[in-house]
Amino acid sequence: MNAATTTETRTPVLSAKRLVKTYGHVVGLDGVSLDLYAGEVLAIIGDNGAGKTTLIKCLTGAEIPDGGELLLDGKPVHFRRPQDARDAGIETVYQSLAVSPALDVASNMYLGRELRRPGFLGSALRMLDTKAMRRNAREELTRLGISTLQDVTVPIENLSGGQRQAVAVARAAAFGSKVVVLDEPTAALGVREGNQVLELIKRLRDTGVPVILISHNMPHVFEVADRIHIQRLGKRAGTITPQSHTMGEAVAIMTGAQTL
Repeated sequence: MNAATTTETRTPVLSAKRLVKTYGHVVGLDGVSLDLYAGEVLAIIGDNGAGKTTLIKCLTGAEIPDGGELLLDGKPVHFRRPQDARDAGIETVYQSLAVSPALDVASNMYLGRELRRPGFLGSALRMLDTKAMRRNAREELTRLGISTLQDVTVPIENLSGGQRQAVAVARAAAFGSKVVVLDEPTAALGVREGNQVLELIKRLRDTGVPVILISHNMPHVFEVADRIHIQRLGKRAGTITPQSHTMGEAVAIMTGAQTL
């Protein structure tokens, strides 16, 4: 079922209500609202300076809004730092990926969340439970249908760009119990690898985890998004669907040539 047709009767997983963020005299966000529902991909598009990055930072704890509120499962939340959002189940994959090239796939998936050995070895000697991390990493990759990464002991530096992106997305999916945010996930990839990442986004959505996708690639947006939030000059210009509007119309709304 298309998420866009059922949003009226469901409680959003994540909501932003009239968010305001200013930087001196510069207005980053001017009363922006947004709803994200379970099992959907919500794309956020807009020209440079439209407020996309500021909006995402406010949703994920990297920035604190000056006004408005955030709701998670209908309850108010206050993120003071990115770790607060991560603790609440919101994971973000930035364009830079933030992976460690020298570490293997499993170690990267548990980067900053390493599992310790049970008992004295883990508590006193702080020994890592490498077997458990590798087993869990394989299970997560299998769950998401990532068939290009069979060996979780391979160093990240030996992987292609698409495979690195898959690791970062799998890491977010493993710990993002509520929301996964993807910032330009196909920007640096070729056609084949970009398509693989799009399939991964669809599979992630199909597990029920809602995805926020920030992208400049309109064909990719229209292929995977259930709804499209359009930012313009710090405000929400409108929310459309791939069924209700064409790519040309979306661009026209984004640039101000057309209004909703």
